[in-house]
Amino acid sequence: MLLGNLHLIDLLVILGYLGVVTYIGRRATSAASSEEGFFLAGRKLGKLYQFFLNFGNATDANGAVSTASLVYQKGVSGVWLSLQTLFMNPYYWFMNAWFRRVRLVTVADLFEDRFGSRSLARFYAVFQIVATVIVIIGFGNLVGYKVTASLLVKPEAQWTAAEKASVDGYREFKRLEAAQKVGAVSSTEASRLAELRDQYKRGELRSAISWLDSGTGKWSYYLVYTAIVGAYIVMGGMAAAAINEALQGVLIVVFSAILIPFGLQAIGGWSQLAVRVPHEMFNLLGGGAQGIGGWEFAGIFFISIVQIHGIIGNMAVSGSAKDEFAARFGAVSGTYAKRIMIILWAFCGLIAVALYQGGATLSDPDSAWGSMALLLLKPGFLGLMMAGLLAANMSTIAAQTMAVSALFVRNVYRYLKPGTTDRGLVLAGRWAIVVILATGVCAAASMDDVYSVVQLLLTVNVPFGAAIMLIFFWRKLTAPAVWSGVLVSALLNIVFPSWIAPNIASIAHDPELTVQVGGNAVYFESVVRADPKDPLSTLIGQNRFHTELYVLNRLGLDVAALSPSGRNAARFIYDGLFPFAVLFLVSFVTRAPDARRTALFFGKMKTPVCAIPEDDAAAMAATAANPHRFDGTKLLGEKSSWEFTRWNRVDAVGFIACLGVSGAILFLFWMLLRAAMA
Repeated sequence: MLLGNLHLIDLLVILGYLGVVTYIGRRATSAASSEEGFFLAGRKLGKLYQFFLNFGNATDANGAVSTASLVYQKGVSGVWLSLQTLFMNPYYWFMNAWFRRVRLVTVADLFEDRFGSRSLARFYAVFQIVATVIVIIGFGNLVGYKVTASLLVKPEAQWTAAEKASVDGYREFKRLEAAQKVGAVSSTEASRLAELRDQYKRGELRSAISWLDSGTGKWSYYLVYTAIVGAYIVMGGMAAAAINEALQGVLIVVFSAILIPFGLQAIGGWSQLAVRVPHEMFNLLGGGAQGIGGWEFAGIFFISIVQIHGIIGNMAVSGSAKDEFAARFGAVSGTYAKRIMIILWAFCGLIAVALYQGGATLSDPDSAWGSMALLLLKPGFLGLMMAGLLAANMSTIAAQTMAVSALFVRNVYRYLKPGTTDRGLVLAGRWAIVVILATGVCAAASMDDVYSVVQLLLTVNVPFGAAIMLIFFWRKLTAPAVWSGVLVSALLNIVFPSWIAPNIASIAHDPELTVQVGGNAVYFESVVRADPKDPLSTLIGQNRFHTELYVLNRLGLDVAALSPSGRNAARFIYDGLFPFAVLFLVSFVTRAPDARRTALFFGKMKTPVCAIPEDDAAAMAATAANPHRFDGTKLLGEKSSWEFTRWNRVDAVGFIACLGVSGAILFLFWMLLRAAMA
């Protein structure tokens, strides 16, 4: 052993992978000398590269670790936080064509192109830069850290007194919790259990100690990991990211599948899943008090299909395609490959349930993946899994970082220094990548709980997602409506609940707002005692304050009577509908957008993208001369303000094929679960 639990063979495998991706970045440097070449790979990526780019961008270690963690906590129904996207694939068949047809570089450009509003474009850029760096890139770093930390376990002989007390407290907590389930605890033990449960909610109890738990260990990991990611994308830009996706795609498949055969062998075979895993944890919906029910699934799907429009990577991924069919094919095929990976991750979560139960239950469910890897994999295989983990995270962080860099250069820096050459813009983009990755490290260091961040990921893009959805569909949408919808929704549904309300004492200490039902907090993410040793001390709300539930309760809905799944459903549906209400209301009372600009925009949106640049330029020239030349294809009539168009053969065949593939994947998953229960 050379580094924690990693063998020399593991280290050689990891170093070999890191060397290859850095070399690829160096080779791609020459193709990244212009702005379009750096950020969009020259718009030359065909179907194969689009497949890998979409697969790598959608498939990351965050999804693997969080899915396994949620299934470990909630049963198979926990998979819907990720797998609900299976039903979005038929929609991707159309959406990615739209992002290619706008023929822009960043999503921020969309606001300037549609409304002529540079200020709105800049606001989108700044908002998304902050949100992406803090939430998405920071979250990717956090997941990589958690898995790596679980592999580098500190021997008990070297624990400090505080670390030993933490582990001993956790073991006592699990022993008393198991005794309480069978009614075998005294009043003194019940009081002690309440004290330990409060410490557990605070994150003070641990089932194991890692070498990386110290501040030095955590920062060392983040800095080394980030330096590798930064090296190849700073040198090669989007071209390097796309080429690396091909290599990383293979490693992601290995990363996703490698634990399953070893895990099944460890528990005694496939048949032992039915013996060791509680029957209700196999249910796709429900699965006990903590499971995800039908209404919660509907709410998750609703906000997901809204927020997907606002993601900054949409333009970078679709815009790099040589034509719209490559963008469509890459989007659906790459993301379908991810759905298969999600099913593998779900079975990893079930194997974790079989392995870690009773006294062996993990204190941190987010460490399930790393703990299984450490327990199950032999030297070499562990290194391969770690390389796959790095590949999965690096591919997504690289794509997100490129999109953020493009936003900064195109929609912030270019306006501050309008005379900058192409070479200067690329240089600014490279320096932006350095700052973005460094900020992501700081954000990751302040995060802890994967489940809370996953819920934030579901909602952070909803305000802009709703606006962009209407940009594509509705002529009457106005720039003031977008300003209002985004600002009001972001403030009331994201900023205030997550960062302001929990720090206001009158809210966090209010007895009506810290109410719990069945041990579950109603209005807060969690509720703890002010003094964990005093069972009668004041309750304090922690983490997110669910403003949506408070508003709904004031409107007459008895949210306390809902199940935890029902309360989540109410939150998600509220978050999805609220920005649309503001967008419609303000659009009806503000001045209509410029008719000529609007006509040109929707004319362009109906002009198919040609693979040959000269042919595409000719098609766009014809549209500029007659923006209404495609109005006859509108589904609701030429005079309608809604821009839904009639499908052609490619639209219809692709949509039907996507429905069939989605149904087949879901049926396969259901059959596998039934077989596991038999």
